[in-house]
Amino acid sequence: MIQDKIRSLAKRKDALILAHYYQTMDIQEIAGAVGDSFELAKISAAAPQKTLIFCGVRFMAESAKILSPDKCVILPAPDAGCPMADMVTPADVRSLRREHPGAAVMTYINSSAAVKAECDICCTSSSAERVARSLREDEIIFLPDQNLGAYVAARVPEKRFILFPGYCPVHRRVSAEDVREARLARPGARLLVHPECPPEVVALADGAGSTSWILNEVENAPPGGQFIIGTETGVAERLRVTAPEQQCFLLSQSLLCPNMKKTKLQDVRDALDGETAGVELDSAVMDAARASLLRMMAV
Repeated sequence: MIQDKIRSLAKRKDALILAHYYQTMDIQEIAGAVGDSFELAKISAAAPQKTLIFCGVRFMAESAKILSPDKCVILPAPDAGCPMADMVTPADVRSLRREHPGAAVMTYINSSAAVKAECDICCTSSSAERVARSLREDEIIFLPDQNLGAYVAARVPEKRFILFPGYCPVHRRVSAEDVREARLARPGARLLVHPECPPEVVALADGAGSTSWILNEVENAPPGGQFIIGTETGVAERLRVTAPEQQCFLLSQSLLCPNMKKTKLQDVRDALDGETAGVELDSAVMDAARASLLRMMAV
């Protein structure tokens, strides 16, 4: 069985396999650690292994490399990118700084290393509100996700937000009509969504939060609950394993990220066999991006 061979190979090579929650379950099953992007980057930094196989998308592997510059970080599917991260460039950040010279620049962790290097501070979906409140500036340029930015702006009214018009194509697909249909089909279910969803969807939900927050809400609820999950399908698939006593339904069948599904078991095996190059970043970019991440971690 290829999964057993991969586990054995990882042990022999002293490599740590990391998998994001949006990966397919066969990938999650072989991982030494499963989590969201920032959680995995922190695990990478603390791990004793010097070789990290990061099953996710490019910005995630970059974040792991930024926090673990002395380690070999390999993305098994090198073409697994993030359309939202690709929507903003370092030139965009510099232009926004010129237009709003007194504003702090806050970037979602779902951005490239080069963009992080141009920003003042990073945030995750779970820490964004706390990070925004920590900034001394009254104006905040928030990028690249306008939906997460709007979610934070509504909760931090004392700040003025300039939102970059980026978005997650997967979460953007869901609509208020999807919510109405899901409520009719599952009238007693609790709707939990990711704040990358459009504001009108977040407004109709019973709760909104990060991927880890959604997982915790379901896993720690009394048995026998019904939940409508408004984020990538991998979360609902994981919950069917980690919380089998709960009933979980996807808000929409369109909630599937093709980039997150690019990693196959053979890709992981090839990475362990040395057939995939490690992530390489310019040292100056890494240093500047690391400062942005460390500022977030200090909040």
